[in-house]
Amino acid sequence: MTSAQQPVPARPTSRDVARAAGVSQATVSLVLGGKWPGRVSETTAQRVRDTAAEIGYRPNLAARSLRLGRTRTALLVVPALTNEFFARVYAGAAAVAAEHDFGVVLYPSPDGTGPARDPFASARAALDGVIASSMAADALEALHGADLPLVMLDSDPSGSGPAAHVNLDIADGMRQVTGHLLGLGHRRFLHLASAVDTWTFAVRAEALHDALGTAGDATVRTVRAPLDVRAGREAAEQALAAAGGRPTAIVCDDDILAAGACKAARRLGLRVPDDLSVTGFDDLALATALEPELTTVRLPAEQVGQRGMEALLAVLDGRPVEPGGPPVSLVVRGSTGPPPGARA
Repeated sequence: MTSAQQPVPARPTSRDVARAAGVSQATVSLVLGGKWPGRVSETTAQRVRDTAAEIGYRPNLAARSLRLGRTRTALLVVPALTNEFFARVYAGAAAVAAEHDFGVVLYPSPDGTGPARDPFASARAALDGVIASSMAADALEALHGADLPLVMLDSDPSGSGPAAHVNLDIADGMRQVTGHLLGLGHRRFLHLASAVDTWTFAVRAEALHDALGTAGDATVRTVRAPLDVRAGREAAEQALAAAGGRPTAIVCDDDILAAGACKAARRLGLRVPDDLSVTGFDDLALATALEPELTTVRLPAEQVGQRGMEALLAVLDGRPVEPGGPPVSLVVRGSTGPPPGARA
């Protein structure tokens, strides 16, 4: 028989593990199914795990799914596939999912502003649950009607439909930005806000206005733009060129808009931060690609994805979901400084 005709080795089975470990198939099932505590000794459980690893045994997930009524698949719905933040959310969710033999399917709902074509009519039977990140209210109708456990990330916690919420302290991030700029001496602000109507951006606006309200003599003007560098540049350029007192600081809802604001400043002959300070939100790779590098709020996107997947697994297992969310932090870089006239 030639090498091309060699038979393919049979895939090891649980019976092979039982035989090699000197235990019953039932014991193998208990150990590899995680149901051994109190029924099998730790020594025996470890021997089964070691034996399974040595002979290359992997459970038949399809067969196990049929027995359990589970597909071990979660759907992650995000506003856009091109945004680095959501790519990192996916990476975090997928890492936790892999540890539990789950898969994660990524599904975009365009810009998070309107409902995508409903994926659930055909996919409902192939999913165990849904995780949705940073979605607009009208983009969630299909999710609420999917009859699947729903975990919301970076979204309005007051909704009663989702089984769990995992939120960052977005308001605290904006308070940190505002405190930093006020501490530098800024009092005239421009808020370059996202035109996307979602909870997370509404919280940023509210926190900014509340924080500036405590300063007494601070003023803020708001302009909105789509989440696009060009749109951010055009909106910032128009606002900076408008009549009246020019702002000394632009607070942007995310790093993409901040990149646009920096481009607008250059086009108008303004220096960042000497003439104008600019801040972002998210701490994308773009933040350190700009020159000067961008002062921004770091959002731990991968941790958000991890916590979201952990929350879904808890819901599926009937366990309580861990409360709270990962902390956010201000990263001060070269795009902020004292306002003109305040430097020594």
